[in-house]
This record gives sequence, C-alpha cells and structure tokens, in this order.
Amino acid sequence: MPKRRARRPWTAVAAALALPLATLAVLPTTAQAAAVECGVDYRTNDWGSGFTADLTITNRGSTAIDGWTLTYSYAGDQKLANGWNGTWSQSGKKVTVKDAGYNGKIAAGAAASTGAQFAYSGSNSAPTDFAINGTTCAGAHQPPVTVLTSPAAGAVYTAGDKVPLAATAAAADGAGITKVEFYDDTTLLGTDTTSPYELGTDSLAAGTHSLYARAYDGKGASGESTPVGITVAAGPAVTATPSQLAVQQGKSGTFDVKLSTKPAANVTVTTARTGGNTGLSVSSGASLTFTPSNWNSAQKVTVAADSSGTGAATFTVGAPGHTKATVTVTQLAAGSEYDTRFLDLYGKITDPANGYFSPEGIPYHSVETLIVEAPDQGHETTSEAYSYLLWLQAMYGKVSGDWSKFNGAWEIMEKYMIPTHADQPTNSFYNASKPATYAPEEDLPSQYPAKLDPSVPVGTDPIAAELKSAYGTDDVYGMHWLQDVDNTYGYGNEPGKCEAGPTATGPSYINTFQRGAQESVWETVPQPTCDAFKYGGKNGYLDLFTGDSSYAKQWKYTDAPDADARAVQAAYWADVWAKEQGKGSAVSATVGKAAKMGDYLRYAMYDKYFKKVGGCAGASSCPAGTGKDASHYLLSWYYAWGGATDTSAGWAWRIGSSHTHGGYQNPLAAYALSSSADLKPKSATGQADWAKSLDRQLEFYRWLQSDEGAIAGGATNSWQGRYATPPSGTPTFYGMYYDEAPVYHDPPSNQWFGFQAWSMERVAEYYQQTGDADAKTVLDKWVDWALSETTVNPDGTFRIPSTLKWSGKPDTWNASTPGANASLHVSVADYTNDVGVAAAYAKTLTYYAARSGDAQAKSTAKALLDGMWENDRDALGIAVPETRADYSRFGDTVYVPSGWTGTMPNGDAINSSSTFSSLRSFYEDDPNWPKVAAYLAGGAAPTFTYHRFWAQADIALAMGSYAELLE
Repeated sequence: MPKRRARRPWTAVAAALALPLATLAVLPTTAQAAAVECGVDYRTNDWGSGFTADLTITNRGSTAIDGWTLTYSYAGDQKLANGWNGTWSQSGKKVTVKDAGYNGKIAAGAAASTGAQFAYSGSNSAPTDFAINGTTCAGAHQPPVTVLTSPAAGAVYTAGDKVPLAATAAAADGAGITKVEFYDDTTLLGTDTTSPYELGTDSLAAGTHSLYARAYDGKGASGESTPVGITVAAGPAVTATPSQLAVQQGKSGTFDVKLSTKPAANVTVTTARTGGNTGLSVSSGASLTFTPSNWNSAQKVTVAADSSGTGAATFTVGAPGHTKATVTVTQLAAGSEYDTRFLDLYGKITDPANGYFSPEGIPYHSVETLIVEAPDQGHETTSEAYSYLLWLQAMYGKVSGDWSKFNGAWEIMEKYMIPTHADQPTNSFYNASKPATYAPEEDLPSQYPAKLDPSVPVGTDPIAAELKSAYGTDDVYGMHWLQDVDNTYGYGNEPGKCEAGPTATGPSYINTFQRGAQESVWETVPQPTCDAFKYGGKNGYLDLFTGDSSYAKQWKYTDAPDADARAVQAAYWADVWAKEQGKGSAVSATVGKAAKMGDYLRYAMYDKYFKKVGGCAGASSCPAGTGKDASHYLLSWYYAWGGATDTSAGWAWRIGSSHTHGGYQNPLAAYALSSSADLKPKSATGQADWAKSLDRQLEFYRWLQSDEGAIAGGATNSWQGRYATPPSGTPTFYGMYYDEAPVYHDPPSNQWFGFQAWSMERVAEYYQQTGDADAKTVLDKWVDWALSETTVNPDGTFRIPSTLKWSGKPDTWNASTPGANASLHVSVADYTNDVGVAAAYAKTLTYYAARSGDAQAKSTAKALLDGMWENDRDALGIAVPETRADYSRFGDTVYVPSGWTGTMPNGDAINSSSTFSSLRSFYEDDPNWPKVAAYLAGGAAPTFTYHRFWAQADIALAMGSYAELLE
C-alpha cells in the first residue's frame, strides 16, 4: 500500500544557514578592474572565540569569470581552521581561496559561494579588501529597505472606510526606487511609483488583515516591510489594544481605546470587568468621551491588581451603536517576569491580525507564505502545528486559569485534522489478518513506482479488534500529517467530498513524500489524500508510487507519531495544571480524547507490515508477526491507513513503520498513557503497551548515546525499507539494525540539532516529574555535551549547535550491561542562533535544572531566553533573519516516468520535464517571489525572517516553563 515519506517538522536547512551578523564590503571598483567586475557579500556567525564566514562572489560584469581566486586580509589574529566550496589557505593575515573546480565559472550576473571556519581572540572586524583575480571588488548590491509607516499595528477600521497605507523606501548604490507595491497577505492592493509612497483602499472586507509593502529599485532588487496586522470591523466599533494584558500583584497595567470610525457626535465608551478574577478592577478610564475630533486618538484604561489574587478576567469595552471590544487581563504573582513574557508572546501569536491562523482558527506553518521545508508552502500546516497549539493553550490555562482555549484547540484539531468517518468510509472492510500488501521502498525517486508483491508474507494486526471493542468504531482516531489550509493546490477535500476542487473553501488534506529515502521536499509530487482520478493522470497519482495491474479510487492518511504524542503530552500537562487549580473537571473530557489518541498511536509501535521484530533480512524470509512480536514498542516515523472509496465493495489497509528515530521518542507521553488514571487508554492492552514502551524508549536513548553525549540516528527492522541484508557487523537493538540516518537522506535525518533539543526536552519533562534514574543518566551526559557546545556572548547573542556530523557505531545493545559506545562520535559542523530550537533547548535545561539543581543548566536556560527576548523581538514575535541558499533548488527536476502525463488542479502540467516550481506555479504570484527569482538569476542567496508557528509557540512555552520551575 502507498507509504508516506515522512514529514520533517524541522528547520534544518534554515537553522544551518541562519547568520546573525552581516558585513558588506563596499569598495570602489578601480580603473584596472575593467576586465573583472565583482561583488563580495561577507557574512559571519560569531560566537566570541570563533566564527564561520560565508562569502558570496557575484559577477557584476558582462562576461563570465572562468576560474577565480579570492583574496582578502584580516586586521586581527583570525586563524583559519577549515574551509569548504574552495581551497583555503592563510599566510599571516592574508587569506586566499581558490575555486573548487565545479564552481570556478561564474556567468555574468551569477554568483558562487564559499565559506570557512576561524578561531580568534580580541576583536573580529570584517575585512574590506576583497579581490578576485587581483581586482578589487565592490560590495554585492543590497535590496531596498522598506518600512510600512501606515496603518499602525493593531489598528481597527470600519468596512467601507478608507484604510491609509504609506511606506518609506531607500535604495542602495544609488539605484533609486522605481515602485512600491502594497499587499494584503498575497493580494496586491495597488502600486505607487512616486514618493511619498501611499495608497488608500476601501476594499478590505470585515476581518483581520496582514498588510505590507514591497519596494523595487532600478537594479531589479526588491525588499519587503515587516507585516502590520489590522482589523476591519463590519460597522462602527470600539477598539482596544492589546487584547491580552498581564498585570503583576499590587501593580497596574493599561490598554488603549479608540473608535474605528469618526462619529457624528460625542461617544461615551465604558469599560467594566464582565467575568473572571475579581482581584482585577478598572482604576481609571472606566468612562471615556470621544468626539468627532479625537475619535482616533488613543485614551487609556488602567486596570489594577490586588496583592493576592491570580488568574484572568475579561474586561468589556463598549459604546452605544458600536461593536464591543474585549481585553483579557491576567493577574500574575509578584515578580513573574517570565509569565509576563509568555502572555506578551501569546497575545502576539493569537492576535488574528498577525496572521498565524486561518479564518477557521487553524495554525499555519508560518505567517509567511513563501517557505519550503517539510511543508512546501507557509500556509500549509502540519499535525505538529496543531499539537503545539494544544500545548500553548495548556500553558495559557495554567497561567490564566481559563481552560476554554485548550478545549477549543482540541475541538479545532478534531474537526479539521482527524479524518471524519466520511473521510475514511470503508474501514469496516479492514481485515486484521491481512493488513496490507507489501511493496518495497526504493532508494531513489527514479526507481518508482514500486511494484506491489502479494507473495511476501505480512503479519497480523493484534490491536484492531480491541480498539473497535473499546471505542465502538472501525475508524482511526489520529491526525493526518499535512494540510493545505487555504486550498492553494486546489484539491479541495471537504469532509466526505473526494477532490472537491479548487473552488472548495477551507482546508484540504494533501500528501507529498512517497518515494524513498532520497526524495527531498524539492523532488515531491503533491497529491490528494482522496484520489478520485480527477487530477493527475489516468490513475490519478497512484501509479507514480506503486505498480499494480489496476487501480481503484481510494483514500489514504499518514500519521506523524511525534505530533500525536505531543498532543498527549499537552493533555497531560493540562490535566496536571488544571487539577492544581481545582479545575480538573474543566479538561477531563478533552484529556479522555487524548487517551483515545494515544491508544491508536500504538500503530506506530509496529513493523510496517507487522513482521516479526528482530533479525529481518529478506522480504520473503522475514517471518510474519503473530501479534505483539511485531511491535518494537518505539515511536516510529509514521503509521498510515487507507482504503477504497467504494462503500459497497470496499477494502481497507493499515501499516506501521519499521524505522525509528531518536528524535521522535516521547517518554513523557508514554509515562502519561501508562501511569495517569485520566489518560489510561480504554483498550485491553493499551496501558501495558505504553508501560513497556516507556522502558524501551529509555533503553533506546542509552543505546544511541554517543561517547560525547548526543543521541545518534535510530534503528530499523527493514533495512533499506525492503528487509534487505545490512552490512556485516551492523549493531542491533532488540534485533533492529542501527541506522545512522533513518528514513531520509537529503539532508540526512541525524544532522539537525533540533531533534536533539525536542527529544531531550521530553526526557527532561519526564525526569522532572518522576526523578527516574535512567532518564537522569541520559540527561547528565547530554546536557554536559550540549553546554560545552553553547556560547552566550555578553550582549546576549548566542550560538548553539546546528548541523551535527557522525562517525562510528554504537555497541550492540545488552540491557543488563549497556555498552559505553566508545566508538560512536559526534562533532558540530556549524552553529546557529535559531530561536525556535534555542527555546526547546532552554526548556530541556529548565526541566533538568528544576529536578537536578544543576546551576549551569539553569543559568544557560535563562541566558538563552533573556538573549532572544532582548535582541530578537519584533512586531509578530521573536525571530532572526535566515539566508536560504537551498532556494536554488526551486528549479530542481521532479522525477516523473517518461510518458507519464497529467495535470495539477490549476492546470500545471505534470510530465518528465516537471520541476519543483513548475508544479507550483502559484509561487510566481507570491509577493516574496522576486527575491527568489533574483537568486535564481544569479544573485545572492535571499534572506527571510520567518515566523513559524511551532517556533513562536516553543519560545512562549519556554518562558512559561521557566516561570513555573525556576523563577
């Protein structure tokens, strides 16, 4: 049956390329430079005693540079350590870089990149004497700087009234500004070609809007402003900002009040507490008068907190004939700085005008639309994002005492991300004794379709019957992993409507990865989860992935186990925190649903085809499982289920996964599902399975822990995804083979430090709750290693590991005498200031320090959180610029078999000439596309500042966790 090539809930490429410091060499081109015209863009990632330098050489002339040697000099004691994409050498202060051969020819207008790592002490000023082949270079041309000066962030207007947009723009190198475009998200509102750059629009519909400006200069470069969120009310309205306010005990706070439209006469606005914590009250501004002259000038309402209470209260701000506004004010304990930060970020994330959510309340992967990671567009979303929403709302319940938001988040997830019965209509035909038909996983996309082979024996599914008995349904209660929230692709899978099409409104399930370990996001063919042959080729998209004699219209879904486990994790904390407040009953129904999700999550514990775990070598000879002997009791990369769309003569299938990754394990969820009475699964063996899984996961960490302390890749029960024979001497874990980079290889799945931080954070939570000595053993070694690779500078900037390199192998696992793994090693290839990963890392240190008392872990957690708070805040949250050199792959070929033709819902052709971008022509209409287009035409790699939902939630959660445990 079709298999999902797993999702990547990460920012590995972006994290590896994020560079905190940028210095541009700007020198005049001398007269003798006529033969070569060049620019050098010099950027560093500096951690105080060393740095990496990334240099982009741009050919600014009209003829190609055929072979290049770059020279420059440092003023300090910088010492070369190693280099890449060129041959690097140093003599005294002078550095010389010779091209690497493959990048020696730079076409006119094109660019080449190279880089190196240096050590230093003292100062680290940027060099200024760059030369190519002896010719002095100027700096690379920089895009315009653009600022949207109107409207103000958070402003509210009345539908039909004119919204004034204005921007300033400045160009580099005397290029001059040619035009400024004004956008509402991805919709172009209008253009102005002369300064001052202004536009008035009355076309904005009632609702929230994210507005920004993009300026273009005379050299074709463009730059966009930071988005500004506003609200358009259906009629006259009272506005109040911010909508979330934190006030510490014994102190007061204020919010601003205005009217959305000019009144004909004076208007009296009153504010009163209408529910919640009685320790909060209006101390001034309870009655305000607005006139036709001052209606748009903010007046303040002050809310005072008494000296003892905590929790949230709702304040309603209203006036006759106007839509009311509400402000949620939360009273915090005195000195709760980090809870205050949590609420500040929570307010930014949940403000509809800031663009994190769809109209349905679904969290987007990112505010920005042009982003390619595991989701290949920013307004897709993942089950990961839903799980972070649950966790965010659980923390909000802890801080505010309001649990309605947590329950509401589960309802949104259940409605939109768990397939309904109409979406999975033929599960009743599922035969647990024959779960699925075998198909091998191939190494390359070009080796697909993979032929189905019914002769290969498969095992039996031992949990289907008990799940049906427990919950009275054949349907699976798990999240699909990927969703096209705005129906950008146009499949339009409305509930029960297979391929409803581009005109459908609301979110649509989609899928991408399906073709082996080497298939990157740049090589996928997006397809619907319910394939009715309406789009694609004659068999829809099915014959791109599996080879069969005939094809039936069918539905199929894939679950990302780490996301479902995180949802359970969030429910555990909601249960704990609500009970501490005496409000356990407020979340009990939702917690029960989390237990149900955890019951079905056990499918992730099984070999893909329910074959016996341990010693599998040969698809036909690897024995079929007969029950729980097909379970590895770990969280694997996915589980999946599907079936025919024909409800009268249907069939259905289910698969687990043979591949397990250290970064996906969640001992806190396993502990919750095996030890919490409120999260006990209803099935006969669910609780026992999770108890065994908890022990097995902790053993797995011990087995994968390198000599230095980092956790290596994982293990598989199906070598190469087709039960091949692994190399002789491959270490094993309960018979599963060590796999350095499980599941995907482009880039290798073991390289991203984020998987380390995410996974160890869960271990640390479990340790903080239980004091488990086995968890402490793993954490002691991991924390020591991570701290040794972390630098926080005096100004609060920091560097943490980004890309990891691995060598050697673990010892074969022996539970009674675990090996020391003296031959398994990790090194850090480069470092990053990625704030999302840093937040997850800070949470790990916070939970570890809270239980162990480790002073360095506590101080480093605080330093990371303080550093990003002081240095990286913006209007939408906390974020840092990222240079995306991987966007050169927009033109990558997507393998489609010769002779196979089809169409996407928007008419984009699918054939052997298809590329990533040709299958996604919608990107050419994205406001940020000019930056990518300039890069593809030979310019420097583009830089973006992304606001990923998971990262912003993780930062807020890290602040809340520190407040709870260490403040």
